[in-house]
Amino acid sequence: MTGHAHTHGEHSGHSHAVAADADRRWLRAALILITAFMAIEVVIGFIARSLALISDAAHMLTDAASIVLALIAMRLAARPARGGYTYGLKRAEILSAQANGVTLLVLSVWLAYEAIHRLLEPPKVTGGLVLVTALAGVAVNLVATWFISKANRSSLNVEGAYQHLLTDLFGFIATAVSGAVVLFTGFARADAIASLLVVALMLKAGFGLVRDSGRIFMEAAPAGVDPDALGDRLVAADQVVEVHDLHVWEITSGDPALSAHVLVEPGGDCHKVRRTLQELLAAEYGITHATLQVDHLGERDGADLLRIGHRRDDSSGAHCADTHGPVHRAGPHDH
Repeated sequence: MTGHAHTHGEHSGHSHAVAADADRRWLRAALILITAFMAIEVVIGFIARSLALISDAAHMLTDAASIVLALIAMRLAARPARGGYTYGLKRAEILSAQANGVTLLVLSVWLAYEAIHRLLEPPKVTGGLVLVTALAGVAVNLVATWFISKANRSSLNVEGAYQHLLTDLFGFIATAVSGAVVLFTGFARADAIASLLVVALMLKAGFGLVRDSGRIFMEAAPAGVDPDALGDRLVAADQVVEVHDLHVWEITSGDPALSAHVLVEPGGDCHKVRRTLQELLAAEYGITHATLQVDHLGERDGADLLRIGHRRDDSSGAHCADTHGPVHRAGPHDH
């Protein structure tokens, strides 16, 4: 019984389609709300000759762009796999999340520069109209943020749009507070201090998105999964002698996958071992996309091993010529 490679785990296309449609509805609702308020804010900004309001409108433009990007990515990710894209375009969502993270980092640098400039040379800040508009912005962003929070935030793509809105919400709150401080105390530097607090939040959110999307692009193990511990857990299963070439990664956020070469003791039941390991992976790690090549220990002769790129090893019987990562072997106490 040689080279049993099996894939396990099918998702329900219907349930995913329903969830994706619901996510798109919430995102579209937030987009409409933000775009409408942004247009009003630009008009008020020009009437009041307020650079602060026009800058806030520019931030809202990036919010709208992040939601549009998220919607496009969701549409691409929903397409079935075909041609050379054997996973489909699921990682379009991760590209979107990374773009949102980079945008937040770039904006935070620009805002930090502007805030420091205003600390050194505080401009004349207008009062009432800016304060009222900022409070209206808080209300609009609260509703829009609530809309997106109803979507599936386990998706890095949705989380990217959410983080854009959340930082903009904090920006409006800071603008409103600083506007009130300036209005009642005349302390003009309050605006710049509030902006620097928002910059810190933007840096945190942007760095988190870039880091998490980067892990997926680099095929890192899902957060919270230790591949070494997982390999030790697999090799501890009944009849398993060795596990090597163990790879665990995420196709897209929340969609982990695993592949491994498993050697079982001579005379062991390969099919039973495969089913046991796949049930273990699904139950303990939430991994339902698992491809396991299951072989008997030492069942190939030397000529076969050489021909297909394997070598004989006295300690394991048969394993890959160039194993990727550690080789997990069962000790005498495991069986």
